[in-house]
Amino acid sequence: MPVFTALPSDIVAAYRAGGPDAFGNPPERAVSDGDGNPCRHCLCDIPAGAPMLVLAHKPFAGTHPYAEVGPIFLCAEPCTRGGGGAELPPILTTSPDYLIKGYSDADRIVYGTGAVTPTSQISARLDQIFANPDVAYIHVRSARNNCYQARVDRPVDADD
Repeated sequence: MPVFTALPSDIVAAYRAGGPDAFGNPPERAVSDGDGNPCRHCLCDIPAGAPMLVLAHKPFAGTHPYAEVGPIFLCAEPCTRGGGGAELPPILTTSPDYLIKGYSDADRIVYGTGAVTPTSQISARLDQIFANPDVAYIHVRSARNNCYQARVDRPVDADD
């Protein structure tokens, strides 16, 4: 079963402490309106009235043509890291569809894997993409704004 992976807690802690985003800027502080503000750390929507961070994030190490940068939201207050299992995180249940695409271990898009996928078909699509041995991991993004939502890692072989 694929594993949904939230942003690492150390990266989120650095952003919360005012560390620079992908463009070298400190995260902006805002208040969630409760509608469409998914935290990429707890993988839940940030409740209305709660403080949040808005920043540019690049979910890749290094820079290269495929290292997309985009806006994300984070809970401004500490939250428990989400993911770690095969269950669809709460932030991936609020839209009718998502953009899903596979990446190689060199952080390059594996062409032919990208597709806007209905939410009800995400699990099946992840299995199809991971059937390609060239895919090391998958990103789930907003189908409308291309914002990074979460990473999905290849299933771990029980024999390992």
